[in-house]
Amino acid sequence: MKHAVCRTSEEPCQECLVGFGAEKIREDFPILWTKVHGKPLVYLDNAATTQKPQAVLDTLMRYYTEENSNVHRGIHFLSQVATQSYESGRTRVRQFLNASHDREIIFTRGTTEGINLVAQSYGRKHLRAGDEVIVSAMEHHSNIVPWQMICEEKRASLKVIPMNDAGELVMDEYERLLSDRTKFVSVVQVSNALGTVNPISDIIGLAHRRGIPVLVDGAQAIPHMPVDVRALDCDFYVFSGHKLFGPTGIGVLYGKAELLESMPPYQGGGDMISAVSFEKTVYNTLPHKFEAGTPNIAGTIGLAAAIEYVEKIGMQQIAAYESELLEYGTELLTAIPGLRLIGTAKEKAGVLSFLLDGVHAHDIGTILDLEGVAIRAGHHCAMPVMKRFGVPATARASLAFYN
Repeated sequence: MKHAVCRTSEEPCQECLVGFGAEKIREDFPILWTKVHGKPLVYLDNAATTQKPQAVLDTLMRYYTEENSNVHRGIHFLSQVATQSYESGRTRVRQFLNASHDREIIFTRGTTEGINLVAQSYGRKHLRAGDEVIVSAMEHHSNIVPWQMICEEKRASLKVIPMNDAGELVMDEYERLLSDRTKFVSVVQVSNALGTVNPISDIIGLAHRRGIPVLVDGAQAIPHMPVDVRALDCDFYVFSGHKLFGPTGIGVLYGKAELLESMPPYQGGGDMISAVSFEKTVYNTLPHKFEAGTPNIAGTIGLAAAIEYVEKIGMQQIAAYESELLEYGTELLTAIPGLRLIGTAKEKAGVLSFLLDGVHAHDIGTILDLEGVAIRAGHHCAMPVMKRFGVPATARASLAFYN
């Protein structure tokens, strides 16, 4: 947390970095005191999911023991209290992203559902035969398959921004891909398999010059760096709560209001309507138009608590500390004979993906697990990345501020 002298500064001073206190922060995460195979847990699988601070756990327990009720339309006390907590969570997310309006924040089950919502709603309305959608070579499957599905349905084409051997997008090729046929761009901000931080502002700017909307997959960016959707000027931004020290099953889709207003509902059911008859249904206003059925109330409230927790630490401080941690880990790993890092971009965040000569990634994961060290081994839901580097899988250590 910044001290008073530099609280208004963009960059934390050295005193802040020295006083970051990861050991103290670890005390807020009960699971980190677990023993695995008799060894203290070393949790390095944060790109898959992050652990939850006591403040989030307490918030979830408090909701279920003191406020549990369905939201919206309820006249009784508990429903009103739950609704207030739920909608306050929306406001907290809006402030965290610096969105303009609460109605621009749509709650989903996660990043995957957010991308599918945009592909099926915006894509189904706007894509035509011969149109093109651009993604990148380092996308998670969740930002490939939904676009493949809608492109197949609409007889549109999926174009791919290539990357170089360091795991960086080739921006000249991206510019060449943009054309009058391009109707949408959907790109990851931080690669889950490589840790590459993409030049999102440049990607958005180039697309906007042609009037092309851009979706940013922020699942891996949101826990590592400040995100300002208005400064980015992205049209859509998606992330998952469980990557941000919040509960599973809750995610966020930010969309510019004018775009969301123009899009048809993604699902039908309760709460997304204002009037229903057998002859005609009138849809609800934003954000409720895209939130059919009983939402993940506890998840939303828990996500708000997680955001409050990281904001107290400070996203600039988190980014600075993790940058030092990444540099330290990179130096240690590259000193190991026979070890090869996959993903050596100049701009990286929180991911160390690697191979070891003569050892399968799964064996590395198994051996480390016996020492209490949790990493991930596999293709990381990014098979095209593995194909690009000519490997079946990698071992991946991914970082958080409690490491």
